Amino acid sequence: MKIILRTDSSSQIGTGHVMRCLTLADALREQGAECEFVCREHEGHLMDHIRSCGCEVQALPKPSENASFTSDLAHAHWLGVDWQTDAAQTLEALARETFDWLIVDHYALDHSWESALRSSCKRIMAIDDLADRQHDCDLLLDQNYGSSSERYAGLVPAECTQLHGPEFALLKPLYAKRRAEQKIRSGKIERVLIYFGGGADPMNLTGMALRAFQVPELMKIELDIVVGSGYAHKEELETVAGACGKTRIHTQLPDLSELMVNADLAIGAGGATTWERCCLGLPSMVISTANNQLPACHALAAEDAIKYLGHLNGVTSDTFTKSLLHLKSDPEQLDLYSRNCRRLVDGLGVGKVVEYLCGHN
Repeated sequence: MKIILRTDSSSQIGTGHVMRCLTLADALREQGAECEFVCREHEGHLMDHIRSCGCEVQALPKPSENASFTSDLAHAHWLGVDWQTDAAQTLEALARETFDWLIVDHYALDHSWESALRSSCKRIMAIDDLADRQHDCDLLLDQNYGSSSERYAGLVPAECTQLHGPEFALLKPLYAKRRAEQKIRSGKIERVLIYFGGGADPMNLTGMALRAFQVPELMKIELDIVVGSGYAHKEELETVAGACGKTRIHTQLPDLSELMVNADLAIGAGGATTWERCCLGLPSMVISTANNQLPACHALAAEDAIKYLGHLNGVTSDTFTKSLLHLKSDPEQLDLYSRNCRRLVDGLGVGKVVEYLCGHN
């Protein structure tokens, strides 16, 4: 079975789309599939990392800094070119080969692009979170809590198979293994993980969260902070870390599972890492860093599965500090978050998706 995956990462897009596609590709390759990526040379691309994981990558040209085009899609600018150019360049990169599946995970691509690529594949899978555009696909995956076929009414063909919810979350198998070995959490907050994704973190939410631990009641808490290679505030972060308790700063880890297992609480964004935290029952204080994260954040908060602090523009270090002090004094609430989030994600989602793909090649 031959599979092509079209996705991108950049300082603006972040790394989540590529990383979940890599997880899916790894699982497919274990079943004997050949997987190849097509990515554009954005600033902050992960093509070298994809190659280091054993997958071939076809590189699309770096977009012009002065590129100008019109589109009705909210995230069209993420593509760097118009969809017609991207479709033509993708077809050229594929050398007119025919693939069993084309998997597209990109907020800037919709049914027009997918239809144009039909000649290169037998079937198309779209991975989406937004439900804000039409798709011409045979399989749709939306792994977010609260997603349903009603969200995509009129946006996908009637015959399209739809997979919804975090039971299909594309997590590395390591998370399911760690989950099975996970010890019951103590209810105390002695070690905290701070991670706001592998992107640039332009508002420096990482630094803002770290400053929250400078009050005397929180100074003894151990901190693990993970930042991406494009994080622009590392020198400042190291300075602030020196004034806090025991703090370790990590860059470009292969995964977060070990840190999550050892943490009592996580502070981070409402993106794909949400499902990794849930799988391991890690209580979380969450900030939505993009509008597409809002529905899942609100839904999870309503289920007492996370402590939702609000959208990024309304959060300050004081917001973090107040919530930390409250949770530190309320182990029962911390335990409730842990139990409620853990029941949502079993870590076996990628296997369920692969089973479908392999059964319909």
